[in-house]
Amino acid sequence: MQTINQRLGRAIKQTQHRHHRAFDRQLATVGTTLAQWDALRAIARNSAASAHLLATETFQSDQAFGTLANRLANQELIVRNPGHGRKMEHHLTRKGQEILAAGERLTDDVLKRSFSGLSRAERATLLNLLMKIGSKPLDF
Repeated sequence: MQTINQRLGRAIKQTQHRHHRAFDRQLATVGTTLAQWDALRAIARNSAASAHLLATETFQSDQAFGTLANRLANQELIVRNPGHGRKMEHHLTRKGQEILAAGERLTDDVLKRSFSGLSRAERATLLNLLMKIGSKPLDF
């Protein structure tokens, strides 16, 4: 028999999985994937950041992010310029900005539909609770 904590963990994972599947379907209509759009989003927020920080922001390994950044550069969605030392700075191109904006509209629509059964107060409570547990380190 599952404990309440196991059921809660599964419910969170199930919701995340549903969102990711819906995001991928919607983002495909503008020629991108969730991983690519998430990288564009991270770059827009942190263009002078290291590739390592961008990998962390997108929940990827450094190597996976490097491969993804190469793909984005080949699609002319980003440009990379040398920064200090070995650091590369990532910047969105106009095309990358357009894909990012289109993705924001599409993913926001998915989330609006997903959370439509919750009141504004319930959404605020859910956000606060998830932020509370998400900020606590899990030291083992």
